[in-house]
Amino acid sequence: MEADDGGLEITQQQGAWMVRMWWPVGPINGGPQRITVEAAEDAPAREVARGISTTVLRRLDVAAALKLAKQAPEAQRTLEEAAGKLNEMGEAARLALEGEGVSEQYLTLLVATYTAMADFGAPAPVPWLSRLIGRRPETVKDHLKRARRDGFLTTVAGKAGGELTDKAKAVLEEMAEAGSQRG
Repeated sequence: MEADDGGLEITQQQGAWMVRMWWPVGPINGGPQRITVEAAEDAPAREVARGISTTVLRRLDVAAALKLAKQAPEAQRTLEEAAGKLNEMGEAARLALEGEGVSEQYLTLLVATYTAMADFGAPAPVPWLSRLIGRRPETVKDHLKRARRDGFLTTVAGKAGGELTDKAKAVLEEMAEAGSQRG
């Protein structure tokens, strides 16, 4: 395993081939973003001349590499930092809900937190979000449906998440400007 500023690389040797799997800096929640297969330094020339076979590719142990990558200290540190930021975002949504009710600002903070959780790879963003804002999961789901209906969040069929709409981005910009004028 090798880490640098750009990411984390796990290396496996499969016969005459050296396989490098790379993940970028950030939470590791899926397979590598890049796989490089090159002849190993000590590989017999006749093996290399035959090229990479499907057998070599089938023998790649991506699951073991993923497990190893998740255990890397860099990945753990990134995971903790990202979870802390998500908790802060959820807290901001809770405060907006308590202060204003189901307002545009609250819905925007809710969907921004929700999409960040989904992008982070959280297996269950709604229960996590419901704990952060102090409401039942059913209530959070209703608020997310309303946010979609009101044009703050797009839909991704069969998956958690979505994309913030231009409307939601505009509300976030207004909130950032208001915050910088106060500070």
